[in-house]
Amino acid sequence: MNNIKPTGFDYNLYTGILNDLSYTKKTVINTINQYSYCIAENDPTFKKALQDSEVLLPDGDGIVIAERILTGKKIKKISGAQLHDHFLSMLAKKKGRCFYLGSSPSTLAKIKANLDKQYPEIQAGFYSPPFKTEFTEQDNQDMINAINDFAPEVLFIGLTAPKQEKWSHDHKEAINAKVICAIGAVFDFYAGTVKRPSTMMINMKMEWLGRLVSEPKRMWRRYLYFGPIYLYHILKRKLDSGDPIPLLEEKKLSNEFKVRKAS
Repeated sequence: MNNIKPTGFDYNLYTGILNDLSYTKKTVINTINQYSYCIAENDPTFKKALQDSEVLLPDGDGIVIAERILTGKKIKKISGAQLHDHFLSMLAKKKGRCFYLGSSPSTLAKIKANLDKQYPEIQAGFYSPPFKTEFTEQDNQDMINAINDFAPEVLFIGLTAPKQEKWSHDHKEAINAKVICAIGAVFDFYAGTVKRPSTMMINMKMEWLGRLVSEPKRMWRRYLYFGPIYLYHILKRKLDSGDPIPLLEEKKLSNEFKVRKAS
């Protein structure tokens, strides 16, 4: 049974480990970070797509910290890159099939080249949809046909948020894949077209800074504009609840213990 619990957000976050995920039915897996949280607050369709996910991963230190502030729960970040690696390892063991929907033909070619080197056991299919704000009915049908003709066990979607989450939500029932994952930037990470911050920066919870430095024109709005908005939302939600902030409460108790010990 998937370890999904109500949290301080309007979402049910997955709080377990990837190896414990079960797939007894068609499963849509999405991720949420502080940016997607802010976008969803003003986009009801996107918010519903996230809320209706069978599995919603806390992909961001901002989400992890906010959950600690709102409920006192300690959860772990699970990134889209970790999810991608998890499924590739799993599919390699069983000589499975996966499909990549999204990105450019050149990026998909690089993904294929890397898969051939690292996971030759995996059979992979690819489709690059037209680059446009909205897909036509024919575009959608072409994508669905490409996926279903290949019949993958796992579908990776990289159409960028919130388009990818909305698309999988709208077309889930028509897709012949057991697991559907919206993983966005992971396409570029795995292809090598965008460098992911170092493991050290990720472990120091500074991945956001690494991405901001490497792609300032694209990322400044996500972190420098939406970051403060996200913090405001979280603190307002906590203050409206009337409950003490767990992090501050723990510090207060720790200081009281030190005073008692000294006396």
